Amino acid sequence: MLHDRVLVRLDAESAERLSTSGIVIPATATMGKRLAWGLVVATGQHVRQVAHGDRVLFDPEDRAEVELAGVDYLLLRERDIHGVAEPETGGEGTGLYL
Repeated sequence: MLHDRVLVRLDAESAERLSTSGIVIPATATMGKRLAWGLVVATGQHVRQVAHGDRVLFDPEDRAEVELAGVDYLLLRERDIHGVAEPETGGEGTGLYL
């Protein structure tokens, strides 16, 4: 990866959602502006805020898709990431830092 680029694998849970009544909502259904979660698999040398293995929140509309070894990834700029989830820390805080 070069410069401020981040390679992200989209979370499986971001693909399909389940409504409160139990109806499956496919990933192709649009509803307003919905952010998505993904896992960072690679970063460029100028990325300072996220690291390999971080779970990040981003806008799925601002992305470029790439396929490597049969797996689909998203290519983002670091500035396009809205938040990073921290691992669970025993119930303290919200689990997010922005």
